[in-house]
Amino acid sequence: MKGTADPNLIVYFDGKYMPLRDAQVNILTHALHYGTGVFEGIRAHWVPAEDELFILRAHEHYERWKKNYGILRIHVPATVAELCAITVELMRRNSLHTNVYVRPLAYKSAERIGVSTDDQDAFAVVALPFGEYLHSDKGLHAGVSSWRRIEDNAIPARAKICGAYVNSALASDDARQSGFDEAIFLNENGHVAEGATCNIFMVRDGKLITPCVTENALEGITRNCIMELAFRELGLRVVERPIDRSELYVCDELFFTGTAVGVAPIVRVDHRAVKDGAIGAVTHAIQKLYFDATRGHLQAYWNWLTPVYQSRMKHEQELVSTAESM
Repeated sequence: MKGTADPNLIVYFDGKYMPLRDAQVNILTHALHYGTGVFEGIRAHWVPAEDELFILRAHEHYERWKKNYGILRIHVPATVAELCAITVELMRRNSLHTNVYVRPLAYKSAERIGVSTDDQDAFAVVALPFGEYLHSDKGLHAGVSSWRRIEDNAIPARAKICGAYVNSALASDDARQSGFDEAIFLNENGHVAEGATCNIFMVRDGKLITPCVTENALEGITRNCIMELAFRELGLRVVERPIDRSELYVCDELFFTGTAVGVAPIVRVDHRAVKDGAIGAVTHAIQKLYFDATRGHLQAYWNWLTPVYQSRMKHEQELVSTAESM
């Protein structure tokens, strides 16, 4: 996150809605010392013409979160439907009329020293105004990190486990200290895994290629959106396979995807231009499709969206649903 959040922002904490300034944890909280928490990231996009805020694939994000915090044996009693309702209510209570980032966090809440876990769990949800994470209008300059991506048998990368993000923090800091916009991870096999905070796609020989999730990459929901859009709307063959580092230097196009970054073109890697150093046609087309789909401009993808303020689109969805049930 960038900047300081408004202390008056209403958040969901300890089973209640309260101002952020009152949502405090003890300095001995287990998750603070040992990284025993799992978070999620969800985007909502403001569309002025609709006077509406659209949450992107909230149900799928909360389902993923529930599966992933189970890896740490954390239990959150709220259902997916209840979590989605909490998220909508936060945006309404805060009267958010801008792009938003939602951060659910489930964590081990015991207030003690000792690495072993127990059944003391807690969760919180925060929804706050959030602009661009990476300014990629002119394309990004990425660098392959000297830090390797953690292995699944160490800390699963497919889950947003808090302690695992030390790996990302080290790589991101190293990249920025070296003059890059973002880091690219290799795994212990020397294959491309993902960016420090995002998945990665490559265009080569007319195909859209991305690492398999078994290369220690996050099972990204934005990644899934891009694969669907590329296949359905552009007719692109999407291939999941290992990617060598040197392929980054000879590919036709390259871009990051993720909840925070959206679709972010990469025009240079390790001081080498990607193709001619310009944002490619496929990347540009996917950017536009993603923008349109996440803001309700493409009816085929309305099922991805949850309108916060009950817009015209929501009304039309209900009419379609009623007609189909008759």
